[in-house]
Amino acid sequence: MHWIDPESLPETRGKVTRFLLNPHGEIDGFVLGARQIHVPPHLSKQIARHVAPGDAVSVRGVKPRGADMIAAIALTTKSGKVILDEGPHHGGEKHHKPHVDHKPMDASGEVVLSLFGPKGELRGALLDDGTSLRMPPHAASELASFLSPGAHVHAWGHGTKNRYGCTIEVDEIAELIDEADAA
Repeated sequence: MHWIDPESLPETRGKVTRFLLNPHGEIDGFVLGARQIHVPPHLSKQIARHVAPGDAVSVRGVKPRGADMIAAIALTTKSGKVILDEGPHHGGEKHHKPHVDHKPMDASGEVVLSLFGPKGELRGALLDDGTSLRMPPHAASELASFLSPGAHVHAWGHGTKNRYGCTIEVDEIAELIDEADAA
């Protein structure tokens, strides 16, 4: 997206409430207020170095149709540092996905935010405990009701956890049913 002039894009401001991780444990987004901001994983190290939960930031990016999220092109930190998406190969450096040992994991809770890919494709959900549930777009579109805010789910899969967050690549997901409602 390096060909887009970020100054021509709308600006969104707010406080970072939490980071979002991809299955490799890299930061690939964050929650700004109650909206997902997607950032490419090649910016993960810069984001981790210059942004922390609670920081006020401004983002310039594009909003895909049908998804309440912003695909960031530029981010300005509270100190005024601009982190610009120049593409994964800018400066001759190739982005290498880190090796992560995925462990069997499960999580349950209420979905607080649907998670989307950079083009607005549904890719998962954020639970109230901060766990990101991730899956391919074709699976997510079939399971959209499980990934909508207010849904109560239990998910199983393989994932990773680090100081920035927790993410699970979902193998199975089920709706949680309140026993009081079932009686």
